[in-house]
Amino acid sequence: MLDKIRSKEQYEAINQMIEKYITKATKLGGFHALNKREDSELTRLTFLARDFEQVMMLPITFKQSLHSIVQHRLEEMNLNQAELAELINVSGSKISKILSGKQEPDIHFLKSIHKHLGIDGNLLLRVI
Repeated sequence: MLDKIRSKEQYEAINQMIEKYITKATKLGGFHALNKREDSELTRLTFLARDFEQVMMLPITFKQSLHSIVQHRLEEMNLNQAELAELINVSGSKISKILSGKQEPDIHFLKSIHKHLGIDGNLLLRVI
């Protein structure tokens, strides 16, 4: 019995086994339909995969910026900066200056994009 995943190949094989259990459970209507041995094995494999991921697969980090967050949300909502300016009642030049980093966002801007774009306020505060 494998007690630790030591290679990417083992990790991929474990994930295939996990996928088989998930597929079986899905076809049978849920994880409760797995027998005790299958449930125990799925749990064991999941923990092995998690441990490997935590050690060997470090998360990808990237620098979040106000511009990237707002721009991403505008794309999701199919809006442009001019439409955002109208929506939150500020000038297009102010939007441009804030998103380019030439001007600091004021509380009105932050509250407005939180309200109208649905961007989490805590996230906005972290990136300014």
